Order: sequence, then C-alpha cells, then structure tokens
Amino acid sequence: MKRPQRSCVILTAAILAAAICAACDYRGEDTTREKELTPSSTVKTAVGGAGSTFMAPIMNAWINAYKQTHPGTSINYRAIGSGAGISELKQKTLEFAGSDAPLSDSEIQQMYPVVQVPVTAGAICAAYNVPGLTAPLRLSGATLAEIFLGEIISWQDPAIARENPGAKLPRAAIIVVHRTDASGSTSIFSSYLAKVSAEWSRRAGQGLTINWPVGIGAEGSKGVLDFVKQNPGTIGYGELGYAKERSLPAAQIQNRAGTFVEASPASTTAAVEAFLDALSKDDRAPIVDPPASAKDAYPLAGLTYVLVPKDGHDAEQRRALKDFLDYAATTGQDAANALSYAKLPKSLQQHAQSSLDGLTADGQPVK
Repeated sequence: MKRPQRSCVILTAAILAAAICAACDYRGEDTTREKELTPSSTVKTAVGGAGSTFMAPIMNAWINAYKQTHPGTSINYRAIGSGAGISELKQKTLEFAGSDAPLSDSEIQQMYPVVQVPVTAGAICAAYNVPGLTAPLRLSGATLAEIFLGEIISWQDPAIARENPGAKLPRAAIIVVHRTDASGSTSIFSSYLAKVSAEWSRRAGQGLTINWPVGIGAEGSKGVLDFVKQNPGTIGYGELGYAKERSLPAAQIQNRAGTFVEASPASTTAAVEAFLDALSKDDRAPIVDPPASAKDAYPLAGLTYVLVPKDGHDAEQRRALKDFLDYAATTGQDAANALSYAKLPKSLQQHAQSSLDGLTADGQPVK
C-alpha cells in the first residue's frame, strides 16, 4: 500500500540533527508524568507514553524531529522501565508504552486488546570498569553467565584469562551490578544467559525481573552504568548507547561461530537478519544467540516495541499517535545508527505499518 509522503522530505532532513540533539539532551529516566503536559494555544493534541529506557534516546530523537513539522501535536515519553510502562498501560493512563519484552499470548489475554509494534533494535552490552585493561575484554556466553551467577569471582579467573590471552588482568574481585526494576533490558540479558547456560536457566531464569544470584542492584540503566563508571572492578549491563555516553568499554561477546563480536549497529543488524524467517512468522521472536552461520552477528541483541491500545475514544489523538508511530517505524529509522541502534529491515517496517492499520477509535478505523 502506498503511504502518504506528507512532510517526509523535511522529516528526513530534520531527523539526523534531532538524533544528535537527543544524544546530548537525554539524561536518563524521566519522572515527568504525561498528564502534567498542558496544551498551549499551538498544541491541539497531546499524547503520553512511558516505559523502556532502552528506546528512550531514539524516542527522544523521533519526538524532536516530529514536532518540527507537527507543532500542533505534543508527545511526551517517560523512561521508567518496560515493566512500569506496561503496568501504567494496563491502568489506561497512557496512550502507548515502550517495552523491550513484548507481551506473550497469555499476557495479552489478561488485558484489553493491544497492538505491538517493533520500532528499533539494539545491543545490550556488558559494560565494565577494569583498571589496567587496555585491550577490549572478551567473554564467552558461558563465562558471562558464570560471572553473573557468582561462580567466577576474580578478574584473574582462568576462564577469563583463557579468553583474554596476554591481557593485563587485575588481581581484584568482580563486582556484579544489575537492575532492580522490571526491565526489558534484563529480559533480553537474562534470555541470552538462559539460552547459553543450563545452570543460569535453572537457577535464575529469564524475565523482566529475576532472582539475581549475586550482585548489587541499581534502578534503571542509568543507575547500573553510573555505578559501573564510578566503581573499579565492576561489570553490569545496559544499552550500548548509554555505555558510550559514559565512555564505558563494552565486552566483545563470543557468538556461536566462535567470533568475539563488538556491540555495534552493524553487528546488531546481522543478528536481526539471522532471524528474519522467524520474525516473519512472529515479530516477537527473540534475536539473542544467532546461529553459527551468522558469523558477524552480536549475540546479545533485542528488538524493542511500542504497545498501543487497539481501540480508543479520542479520534484526533488516535490519528496523531498512529501518524507519529508510522513515522518512527519508517522515516524515523534514519536516526538509528547515530544513536547506536540498528535500522529495522524493510519487512519489519512494513509489518509495523500493517499493525498500525489495525488501530481504531470507537471501533472505527483510524485514518
């Protein structure tokens, strides 16, 4: 279906500048509630969203670019974590939620109908603070799991030494840092560890929240990575863009092909492409631990989604929300690489548009 090209030329030019501004302006979890948004004489429609911290920088870029050509629409997004965003969506206090963990069929049955739309992909990195280590840290999935299980407790452990030959590893204890809030990043990270480690699967499992075997808890990606930044000997996890913002090194993770791969937009794209067949059947398919045939794929990557009520009452607000999300899933993808995300392949962009076509206002299609 041919899509309207309204404002596309201006948006394409604006988005790169907006991406740079977003990277500079974003300061982590936002506590401003969308209901505090007061429409002005120029703002006719206000849309409120909240959730995933993973997508917050690129969401901020989309909002900044979109408002340049849609001054009558005000969009607010609070980065409060995927779990909190889903909770508020269930309470019907949001127009949309951001989540790195899509709802399962059973979870959907427990709430009103929602549309789930993939909007971007990114890498979850193992960020570390290891004094004296100059070369990038290299870790297999098995070693990473043992670190977060508390089985490997020293930076000079033989397993780490084998994977980092010649590296100057300090004689120091490993301090694990993890999220305390319900987090899509935790879901992606724990899903990967559960796939590569039977012991992790048995003892910790996977999900938005888990029972961490060891470690120090911090709230939000900002809290985890700030703690790692400030404390030598630590290792945590978070979105690649957040780690880069703090000049934190990220470990190269060994994939099934045996390659130690750096987290990047290109290696994340390779991970997405390795699962295109599965994603064509269900766009909620996880993309962690790609097959050995994907030699350049980063093994710890995930898609992130917006969750939107299928039906609503304010037709104008629903039109504005659909138009914005349609832009984010298509033209807005041009912001991805500058912010350390991966652009969605065309097949997923088209699927996102088809999903948005299912939105209604009082049962009538949103046009």
